[in-house]
Amino acid sequence: MALILPPLKALRPYVASVWASARGEATATGREHVLPCGQMHLAVRLDHAPLRLFADADDRAGDVIGDAVVAGARAGYYIKDMSVPARSVGVQLRPGAAAALFGVSAAALQGHHVPLDALWGADARRLRERLHETPDPRAQLDVLQTLLLARLRVRALHPAVAQALVRMEMGTNHDDLGIRGLVDGAASSHRHFIARFRDATGLSPKRYTRVLRFRRLLQAFAADPTRPWIDLALAAGYSDQSHCIREFREFAGVAPQAYRRATGAAPLHLPMPGRR
Repeated sequence: MALILPPLKALRPYVASVWASARGEATATGREHVLPCGQMHLAVRLDHAPLRLFADADDRAGDVIGDAVVAGARAGYYIKDMSVPARSVGVQLRPGAAAALFGVSAAALQGHHVPLDALWGADARRLRERLHETPDPRAQLDVLQTLLLARLRVRALHPAVAQALVRMEMGTNHDDLGIRGLVDGAASSHRHFIARFRDATGLSPKRYTRVLRFRRLLQAFAADPTRPWIDLALAAGYSDQSHCIREFREFAGVAPQAYRRATGAAPLHLPMPGRR
């Protein structure tokens, strides 16, 4: 069960959505591949079941991260423990949120899960306390957003980065020539543009574009799971089926047909068996 809501108006430049979820079922060896979407997120677990991640399919012990975690942007999947029930609240974050809400570059968080305490100090403890005192999921999201507003320090994206993000989200082809055009228009060097883009998103422009293309592919599949992969791949912007399969394996850890067989209700969450 999941509740997904738009954020408060003041948070919308930095927060894509707020959510509360409750997973009551679990299996003894259950895991999932969490697939990349190009965004960061913040999640707080409410039932004393800290997040546990695995390095690979053969990792049996895993690594306990904590019960309040900021996940940096990724260009690949990570493996999450699903063997215990869990209740959580969280936010999906937009480019620029790392500086505005946590005071760091998104590039510093890229590919990592960081305990919220390391970024917010005592405010992370206060957030946990207030969430545990609030039983209703909608009220919990109000608590979370209130603290986000208190921590918010408005940081405008660099105009060239903001323009590039708009074009990428629209699906506009963004090759090297397009990046050079944005750089020239902003009177910025290529190196500075790349650095500013990574500060905002955590990823390079090329990698960010690849992840967005992959996300569009999964969204199209979710809309029509019976559609052939070649049709989905070409519509998403892949050059051919082999191109799609290579990137799918990199980002999901499985081939498209395996994803079709195993996929659950959420496109970015792929149920996988664990190892005993």
